[in-house]
Amino acid sequence: MSRTDIYRDMEETLGLVPSFLKSVPDSTLEEEWSIFKKLQLADTSIPNKYKELIGLGLSAVTKCRYCVLYHTEVAKLFGATDEEIEEAVHYAKTSVGWSAYIQGLQIDYDEFKDEVRQACDFVRSKISEPVKASM
Repeated sequence: MSRTDIYRDMEETLGLVPSFLKSVPDSTLEEEWSIFKKLQLADTSIPNKYKELIGLGLSAVTKCRYCVLYHTEVAKLFGATDEEIEEAVHYAKTSVGWSAYIQGLQIDYDEFKDEVRQACDFVRSKISEPVKASM
């Protein structure tokens, strides 16, 4: 596709050609726009609202104000509430905090891995018990 065709597609999709996409070189513009449409705008196995909440959490951690604004507004567009937005950011904060703590203390990875799997197996067994009982 020519740059003109790609811009036309952007305008049909977004109502404008975003300036950040205008800076993408001709050699990669078609591919970048295609990926953007497929991952960020199209329905995929992860609903758009959840993708945007994930993006918001990542953006908050990387401290990208452009991405925080983008993902917040698009999450709202796809139905995210203020409470869900706060929870996504709080989850990112908590996850990064635990990462710093565990890494800083150099917790044994193999032991950590075994404990995570053991805890998941335990919780899974608790969740499935009522299902087994009703069968």
